[in-house]
Amino acid sequence: MNGGYRVDNDLKRENDVPTINQQSSMSGAITLLFATACGMSVANIYFAQPLLDQLSNEFTIDHSIIGVVITITQIFYGLGLLLLVPLGDLLNQRRLIIGQMLLSITALVIVGTASYSAVLFTGMALVGLLAVVTQTLVAFAATMASPTERGRVVGIVTSGIVIGILLARTFAGLLTDLAGWRSVYLVSATLMFLMVCIFLKVLPKVEREVKALSYFQLIKSVFMLFIQERTLRIRSVLAMLIFADFSILWTPIVLPLSAPPLTLSHSVIGAFGLIGVAGALAAAQAGKFADRGYGQKTTGIALVLLLISWLFINYLEKSLFALVVGIILLDLAVQAIHVTNQTMILPLRAEARSRLTAGYMVFYSIGSAGGSIASTQTYAHFGWEGVCLLGASISTIALIFWVMTRRFTKY
Repeated sequence: MNGGYRVDNDLKRENDVPTINQQSSMSGAITLLFATACGMSVANIYFAQPLLDQLSNEFTIDHSIIGVVITITQIFYGLGLLLLVPLGDLLNQRRLIIGQMLLSITALVIVGTASYSAVLFTGMALVGLLAVVTQTLVAFAATMASPTERGRVVGIVTSGIVIGILLARTFAGLLTDLAGWRSVYLVSATLMFLMVCIFLKVLPKVEREVKALSYFQLIKSVFMLFIQERTLRIRSVLAMLIFADFSILWTPIVLPLSAPPLTLSHSVIGAFGLIGVAGALAAAQAGKFADRGYGQKTTGIALVLLLISWLFINYLEKSLFALVVGIILLDLAVQAIHVTNQTMILPLRAEARSRLTAGYMVFYSIGSAGGSIASTQTYAHFGWEGVCLLGASISTIALIFWVMTRRFTKY
């Protein structure tokens, strides 16, 4: 063991120049930089959620199927998780991160200048595919952190992801009201370019050892990890369910909030993302609890809160205060489980953290994509009460699944 690195005897050294001491703690500044970059990158695939009505009108897409914009993004995000994230165990992670961010900038410009729905869908697909740089960053951070602080570091970086998802709505809402929906993607491209410039200067070069694998062997090994690691399987299913719930709330929420009798502006709707940040920040401590052996207790409490949150969210059209309470509870629960999940799976194979992350996050993407399309379809046919019933049902399934499987996982 070398500062969080566990290597096999048949590993060979990668030609990276060490510039940090692997025994030392990951600095707070670098941790926050990673969290910021993760938040910025993942926000790109959620900007469209508060803009669905705008996109529907401009590209003449019916409300009942406008959720396909989010679904396409999530599907390609899932493909990126499987095809790109494992490369972090094979290639120079620093160059991989910077290269993916540069390609993301191109994808954002395509979306921001799209004139036809086909171009919009193509751009969204590329945005989703390349946003997986967030998971390369998480795996890189887990590798850099010492074992005793890994849960804390993963908690902070992962919080950056969830906060990015939530603030994406605020950012998109404000810019749309000020300069139209296209400005959202073009401004994001500019900010991503600035982050690349910062990374070129400060992203650490880390010496590590990697297996001599072909790309085919690398991808195959992701599936093998599911066969070999029960904890990965269990926690991945939980991720699929909780992020389906997350999308069931956040994908269609713009539709009832922007319609009579509420008729809220995009800026106000986007501000609901700020409310969710409170829950996400509170849940950042979940990694510390997992480090101390309380991962299962944290998961159980969070799943109960997730189910309760739908009781409040159901009152959206009657009480915005109840909606606020529900949003805080839901985002607190989802983030707490997500941080706990990653804290529990990343130590399983130190030499395969990118692949563990990729496999786990594929289920996250499946849940998010399924929740997006199911929620918009449900809203079109059964209204907001139908959406809440769907969310509560998924929460119940997740709680039952955890009860049935908790004895198979340590912590």
